[in-house]
Amino acid sequence: MAGRFEGNHPSGSGSVGGPPTVWVTSQQAHVAFFVRSHSGPRSSVTSNVMGMTTSASVPAGPEGAIVGTVTDRLVDANEQYAAAFTDPGMDARPVLRVAVVACMDARLDLHAALGLELGDCHTIRNAGGVVTDDVIRSLTISQRALGTRSVVLIHHTGCGLESLTEEFRHDLEMEVGQRPAWAVEAFRDVDQDVRQSMQRVRTSPFLLHTDDVRGFVFDVKTGLLREIDPA
Repeated sequence: MAGRFEGNHPSGSGSVGGPPTVWVTSQQAHVAFFVRSHSGPRSSVTSNVMGMTTSASVPAGPEGAIVGTVTDRLVDANEQYAAAFTDPGMDARPVLRVAVVACMDARLDLHAALGLELGDCHTIRNAGGVVTDDVIRSLTISQRALGTRSVVLIHHTGCGLESLTEEFRHDLEMEVGQRPAWAVEAFRDVDQDVRQSMQRVRTSPFLLHTDDVRGFVFDVKTGLLREIDPA
């Protein structure tokens, strides 16, 4: 159902100088937010567009306007999920005894891409899918306390870390007066970074099982994995 908009719509209609625009193209499939640009005078306000696709229903107020925050919408979706939820009776130990380390990129639907079901694996995600000290911490607990044996590492094409440098930490220090203790872990060669991550896993003294460690690059355009030779 079409919603309403206020302010300046990209089509040219709407009142200039009004509140930030909210336009709902569908309350169940796609939500588009039109927010007035601050770069020009009020007499020539333009609109920037941010799209968000979701399978969850979107809470709407009178005339279809979005109400609340994104978190409110997630909480509402959880209430619907819980209403039909039944205890699967699973043990905390992953059925396939595998841990997957991957990037947090929203385009990666790991369970769908790998044919996994609830309870099959441990999933550890961060910016870049790089193996940091905290990833080693999670893998150590995964193996020693919860019985996993295999490790799968997944980077992907078009990763945001390829456009950053360690200068990011310097910029933060200039802004907030404190340099982060963590490294950005930026990279230019995704294949080489996968190899580095594999090496970090294989040489960790804390991990019991390092014989089945494999690395891949996920293509966000095709959905295919490409395995990386560790050599």
